[in-house]
Amino acid sequence: MNTFMLRHRVPVLTAFILVVLWGVFTVSSPETFLHGRIYISFMSTIPFTAMLAFALTLLIIAREIDMSFPAVVALGGFVFSQIFQLTQSPILAFGSAIAAGIACGILNGVLVVYFRIPSIIATIGTQFFLGGLTTVLADGLALSIPQVRDSWIHSLMVGRIAEFIPAQVLWALSMVFLLWLILSRHVFGDNVNFIGDNPKAARVMGVPVERTRLMLFMLMGAISALVGVFVSLEMSSWWPNQGQGYMLLVFASVFIGGTSVLGGRGTLIGTLFGACIIGILEAGIISAGLAGFWTRLIYGVTILVSLMVHSMMLKQHMGSWRRLLFNKG
Repeated sequence: MNTFMLRHRVPVLTAFILVVLWGVFTVSSPETFLHGRIYISFMSTIPFTAMLAFALTLLIIAREIDMSFPAVVALGGFVFSQIFQLTQSPILAFGSAIAAGIACGILNGVLVVYFRIPSIIATIGTQFFLGGLTTVLADGLALSIPQVRDSWIHSLMVGRIAEFIPAQVLWALSMVFLLWLILSRHVFGDNVNFIGDNPKAARVMGVPVERTRLMLFMLMGAISALVGVFVSLEMSSWWPNQGQGYMLLVFASVFIGGTSVLGGRGTLIGTLFGACIIGILEAGIISAGLAGFWTRLIYGVTILVSLMVHSMMLKQHMGSWRRLLFNKG
């Protein structure tokens, strides 16, 4: 049991924070948190934040960052909605949206990997470029696609299972399981962790550092565009600022989940719990009777407290290993 807790201390702590918050909100607002409708709402929205956070977790583990994903969400949703409107083909619209997301990832990867531009600077630039490009292509107008509700892709991706569970929950859980397998059981995941630990040493060991980083940006772009498709399907519409609300939520989910700001350490399960924490905070704050402008303050407090706790746990863990090595010596 002690070994399990030591190895999985970050996701366990994040799960504990989630349970505590849920308990506080349930006690303070039982009429909201003991009713099934709020959980249907959570299952409809949290998966979108979680999927973006999963891809960003892998990037941050490898000591990179992507600030452009909100614009890619909007671009992916626009491409899907526009092509579906013109062709009524779900497959063509979906494939085009994912291809657009991968192209955005390649753009970011080329700027960072081959032009040696720091990722935070490069992706801030592409955030403005891609956001502006999407607005120009759409002429600043929203798109309505109510006919998509009658298509099979709507039922497959955002339909209700047993008339209760939104399908996007299963897609998000499948994604985190697949990415967890890649990160913990595949050579690509080993490469990501090696690069996060020490890029120079990883290169000396034969790890394809540049190719791995480029693939991570491509994965981020593809998943961002996928989320754009999910949101457009869920709402049966697209609007020019579709992805703008995700920036704070996604970064908060990643860092509350225990991923190190400096890279080299992170957990996808922790990110999943972090996304759940962020997802229930706003509803809990409003249900508790506080005004909506308290949301950002409580987000900030939650993030800071989580970071401090994770930092203390890491120092304690490192200290225990030093003592163990000293005693053996």
